[in-house]
Amino acid sequence: MGRKRTKSGKIRLAEVAELAGVSPITASRFFRNPEALSVAKRTRVESAARELGYVPNLAARALASQRTEVIGVLIPSLTNNVFSDVLRGIYDASESSRYSIQLSNTRYSILQEEKLLRLFLAQKPAGLIVTGIDQTTESRAMLEAADCPIVQIMEIGPNPVDMMIGFSHFEAARAAIAHLFAQGHRRIGFVGARMDPRVQRRLDGYVAAMKDAGLFDQRLIVTTATPTSVTLGGALFADLLAREPGIDSVFCANDDLALGVLFECRRRDIAIPEQIAIVGFNDLEFMASSVPTLTSVRTNRYEMGSTAAAMLIEAIEGKRPEEPVLDLGFMVIERQSSQMQRPVASPRAPEWAPAVQNDSVTNDP
Repeated sequence: MGRKRTKSGKIRLAEVAELAGVSPITASRFFRNPEALSVAKRTRVESAARELGYVPNLAARALASQRTEVIGVLIPSLTNNVFSDVLRGIYDASESSRYSIQLSNTRYSILQEEKLLRLFLAQKPAGLIVTGIDQTTESRAMLEAADCPIVQIMEIGPNPVDMMIGFSHFEAARAAIAHLFAQGHRRIGFVGARMDPRVQRRLDGYVAAMKDAGLFDQRLIVTTATPTSVTLGGALFADLLAREPGIDSVFCANDDLALGVLFECRRRDIAIPEQIAIVGFNDLEFMASSVPTLTSVRTNRYEMGSTAAAMLIEAIEGKRPEEPVLDLGFMVIERQSSQMQRPVASPRAPEWAPAVQNDSVTNDP
């Protein structure tokens, strides 16, 4: 109200300091490292900045400190529920820190990721969270040369750029097939869409499990590069049935496809699981609410995001983890879509078969 403005109309840090009753150096320290001030001074500076509408110049601070207080996050989709859960974890873990999240969507394109990485790194981020381990040669070189901590998320691999948190998509798929073996299934189909590197590793796990059991048949695999959807799941399953009507179960590369398979079975009056068993991947919320309920491989998406953000912030503050690679694992959640009444031994009981958790949720009144 009536306070002086510069000719440009911008509020200066000195004005914030004057209103808060502190020195400009103290006010500047608040925006760099608020924890360095007493609670009373922090409150006064924050209140003054809010009253005046002061916005710190991040570019100038980056020049002075060689780093902004921004964490860059690159994910392949803003609409996929899998990444919504990851982002919720990232935001929850970072909201009490002084770091802000800057989000970009690579749209499953490694070339778009390369372009965005170049943009992010030019802005001197405090740290980066990057999805996956399949960067281009140029992206990998940029990440290795970056002067900030980096966490790769959603999977684990043998050669992390810096830190890594996720699970093995290959082993998770093998676990799903082991579960179907244990229920007596032999003609197990695979349905996959988009076929990004993580989905490809799920297919590789399926192939390995079927070959180990001496049951591999290329005709049981139906995939497409088309983006995934429930409708697509039904269409791919129809193609699979037309090709191999004798299948007794299907492993879907994600839950959207599994729901589409369920709907197609209902349209054709195919009994689940008596005629066709269904297993999905990710264990999204609707899997426990469908009729019948759907078995899926549970992945710890929220924990992946929250732990990645916590690891990154600690590394930025100089507290690097003792173990830079963290495997969060997975769990096959057994529900009605794959529960058989008769226990049948696996054709070759694999040593790698993990535990399966039975979900007791039913749709009975």
